[in-house]
Amino acid sequence: MPDRYAVVGNPVAHSKSPLIHAEFAKQTGEPVEYGRILAPLDGFVATIERFRAEGGKGANVTLPFKEEAFRLANRLSDRARRAEAVNTLRFDPDAVFGDNTDGVGLTSDLVRNLGVVLAGARILLVGAGGAARGVIPSLFDAKPASLTVANRTVARAEELARAFGPPVVARSFDALAGETFSIVVNATSASLAGDSPALPSGIYAPGAVAYDMMYGKGETPFLTVAKAQGAARFADGLGMLVEQAAESFCIWRGVRPDTAPVLALLRSLA
Repeated sequence: MPDRYAVVGNPVAHSKSPLIHAEFAKQTGEPVEYGRILAPLDGFVATIERFRAEGGKGANVTLPFKEEAFRLANRLSDRARRAEAVNTLRFDPDAVFGDNTDGVGLTSDLVRNLGVVLAGARILLVGAGGAARGVIPSLFDAKPASLTVANRTVARAEELARAFGPPVVARSFDALAGETFSIVVNATSASLAGDSPALPSGIYAPGAVAYDMMYGKGETPFLTVAKAQGAARFADGLGMLVEQAAESFCIWRGVRPDTAPVLALLRSLA
């Protein structure tokens, strides 16, 4: 019998994770079955406990439960502890192990797949929720010249800046006026709702990269606005999704799949 894994979130029907992990299982020969679980907004812990009791071996966690998953895990990786957010749970006999593969997924996609140089870059991270928390440690470790976190509610951005320290700084959206960045990453869920964060014009430096951690059919609203505001290069979060999934698969199975053919397959289906 295959070992059971799932992605848990709300919403979750749009997730491509089942297809990705099916391809990884086929590629590696690992006996893995992977599905989707829609958790009630007030029932994440109960959903996880039920899945584990029914024999589940681990789960990916997506919006809006990453910070709740951090509190649920009783053993944590260093990157999950730093991010205070978890997107990967492994159910060990004596513990629930929590990790965060979002950051390595993002930086792997930017550096390896897209050829973006992070060291010395001026990076703007839009949003201050669990998705942003998850990627800050990996962006921080890439040694950018600056890492600015901007949020509609600036207090949440300031909380992250205090938690991580320099070079992380906080800004409101309005306070970004007059600043420019070489990489702008959207870590909000606005694109899922057909919207884009209200960023001021003029923030994209010459040759700047706009990256939306969300993905969907066609160009996301954030990327459409970024193109109009002068960004030179664009990418959605599909590559990040595949790269973070490969890291999760390795945590569960001890085998690292090849991401290139899976990403190519997803692009062909988009």
